[in-house]
Amino acid sequence: MVPKPGDVLLIDGRASVQFAGDRALRMRVTSVCGRPTYRGWCWLTGYSLDPFGNAEERREVFVQVAGLQVLPMVNRARLPVQPWAVQAARRNGV
Repeated sequence: MVPKPGDVLLIDGRASVQFAGDRALRMRVTSVCGRPTYRGWCWLTGYSLDPFGNAEERREVFVQVAGLQVLPMVNRARLPVQPWAVQAARRNGV
């Protein structure tokens, strides 16, 4: 299933090797490019999200659709905050 604008995704090594390990990111999709590409891959545009669900940086990524994980959301405006994210934010002074 190709993601759609508004989806919040976890993009990790399953979607592309460039996002493996600690390079994984959460991204809110703003657009999906319709131009042809390799079968099973797509270009996504959106914003990487901080642990609290706030947009940090605009990104364009090329990923395998089968490796994308849609994150469940309690409220479309905010991501559920994970305990590890709160601890990391406190360590970084957020």
